[in-house]
Amino acid sequence: MAEKYNDPLLKLQFDGNNEFKIELQRRVDEFFSQTGRSLRDSPVMYFKTVVILSLFALTYILLVFYASTWWQAVTLSVFLGLTIAGIGFNIQHDGGHNAYSKYQWINKMMAMTLDIIGGSSYYWKWKHVVFHHRYVNIYGYDPDADLGFLGRFQPHAKYRFYFKYQHIYIWVLYSLMVPKWHFVDDYYSFITRKVGAHTVPRPSGWEIPIFFLGKIAFLVLALGIPLLHHRVLPVLGCYFIAAMVLGLLMSFIFQLPHCVEESEYPMPNPATGRMDRPWSVHQAIVSLDFDRNNPYFTWLLGGLNFHKEHHLLPVVNHVNYPVISPLVQQTCKKFGVPYREHTSIHSAVASHYRWLKRMGQKEV
Repeated sequence: MAEKYNDPLLKLQFDGNNEFKIELQRRVDEFFSQTGRSLRDSPVMYFKTVVILSLFALTYILLVFYASTWWQAVTLSVFLGLTIAGIGFNIQHDGGHNAYSKYQWINKMMAMTLDIIGGSSYYWKWKHVVFHHRYVNIYGYDPDADLGFLGRFQPHAKYRFYFKYQHIYIWVLYSLMVPKWHFVDDYYSFITRKVGAHTVPRPSGWEIPIFFLGKIAFLVLALGIPLLHHRVLPVLGCYFIAAMVLGLLMSFIFQLPHCVEESEYPMPNPATGRMDRPWSVHQAIVSLDFDRNNPYFTWLLGGLNFHKEHHLLPVVNHVNYPVISPLVQQTCKKFGVPYREHTSIHSAVASHYRWLKRMGQKEV
């Protein structure tokens, strides 16, 4: 990512008042200093990594080498999708944000788990860490905010007549997003140098073999080895079941914090060409938490239900989100920044559904 390139979209600036961010960082630093808790390199995170990778390996072995009935294959495929989600939400995500360890090589290794499960850690870092986190919910700048001709997440997006049905068909698209990612998106970015509306440099140096070897490793694991032991249709069926589970989970986790009625969708001020709010205040307003008191969701989702905390403090390991969440709430209250959340996964999904339906109306 050291290659210089010209992407005019990266020149968008925010208001320069950083008092909110400075105060939040002071409180968080003071908390870790006083408690002696690990900001990164948490023993809990290392143990969790072993558990998740072991569950993935065990499920894969049982599915490929021991499943002998359709119901065993279906059950294990669903569970395999859950364990892959666990790798992505917990291990890869923290590694990609440099939130796993203070050692860069460990972060890189953890980020590269994405290459083994079908994505590209190189292009994910551009799309998610650089573009999404910098410009979350800003249409035309955040790649996650634009579905193009498939749907409408934002009031600033172009309307198409069939979007009035998007609250119905979008769930099918969510379930298919992972195969598209596996077999289209990263290759498209490699060829065109495009991630959404942004231009990015192609991989260079070690990133090139990592990209291609990761793709080969994924194909061997997902299709090659299973095809040595099973017929084509069962292998493809199990792949799509696992991919659909993963796709639905990913869509929920990354849309429920941002694409809901309670969020905001600000755009640059036409007069100044800048965002009117400071970056940290923008992050707090457009990112919602959901179901924060559910320890099972928190464990599986890598703390991403504490999404406001993640966007404000992305280099903090996710096992710390529950204990720093009160600090974020207190700081928001002090500066008059709304702290919006959904108290349950059900209310978050319902709000997302209502927002999709609203965005499907032409007059919005």
